[in-house]
Amino acid sequence: MTRASGATGKVNSFFPTSPCVPECLPLPAPDAGLARMRRVVRTTGRLTALVGTLLLGAGLAFLAPVLGPCRVGRLQAVWSGWLLAAAGVRVVVTGPRPRPGSLVVANHVSWLDVLALNRVVGVRMLAKAEVRDWPLVGPMAARAGTVFLDRDRLRALPGAVAAVAGELRDGACIGVFPEGTTRCGRDLGRFRPAAFQAALDAGAPVVPVALSYADADDAPDAAAAFVGDDTLLASLIRVAAAPRTVLTVRVLPVQVPVPAAVGDSRARPRREAARRAATAIRSALPDATSDARPRPAVHADQVPARPVPAPPLVTVAASGDRDAEEVTRVA
Repeated sequence: MTRASGATGKVNSFFPTSPCVPECLPLPAPDAGLARMRRVVRTTGRLTALVGTLLLGAGLAFLAPVLGPCRVGRLQAVWSGWLLAAAGVRVVVTGPRPRPGSLVVANHVSWLDVLALNRVVGVRMLAKAEVRDWPLVGPMAARAGTVFLDRDRLRALPGAVAAVAGELRDGACIGVFPEGTTRCGRDLGRFRPAAFQAALDAGAPVVPVALSYADADDAPDAAAAFVGDDTLLASLIRVAAAPRTVLTVRVLPVQVPVPAAVGDSRARPRREAARRAATAIRSALPDATSDARPRPAVHADQVPARPVPAPPLVTVAASGDRDAEEVTRVA
């Protein structure tokens, strides 16, 4: 997971930037009296549950080397569901579960995105090398089979692509955020094509996944976004304080990258695969014209995405309410 770096971020081919700024985040609603007490109790309870679940996950991570890939994947899915429930996040999933050996690509809004993908199918993420050094999260990510990329070294890219291709050939699902950074959810950034080369090399399918966030009233919401100069603690508190966050995970039809023809540029197929995946995700995101939120100046000139009908089968994969888990309904 990579936070939006904004205009002041380091810029090169490995450090994509995002237009999102603190103004993209919602202002806290004023409250007092009983409403404030409820918010404090809700926030404290959820943060306590999150810390407890994280510590439990740290203990479970030490078992990963002896459990085997299948059991680790199932454990990741269960633990991710617990974390989402602890944060008060309800996850709604549409579409089929990606099959083993798929490159799962998604738009990137929040640190919650990784949990949502793992709740659908156990994925090994492609992450920046700095994540390895994060307290608690780094060792857990390493034991879960995360593929780390040193973005300071251009020469490290072919090795990372080869590592991802190898994991795909072995039947692992690899999760990638091709935008390379987080955005507030109002638009989609350019997809970088490097990871798609791994799918081409491994002959693996690409599964686009569209992630969108809404509040308890089903209105678009950026409370979960992790952008600008936001800190992880501030983001945790904001998510925990929200009455309810609804994260919709739309698993889209499988795409099969087409290898380069004889005499064709080797870069063209991966760029075309990236373009196709971005187009599918952009079309599956909610209609931006129905977004009543104030639109920051950095997004004022962007064209809203066209909506597409949601698939009829809707599965509630995780929820803060125990009785809502694993419920299937027909829309």
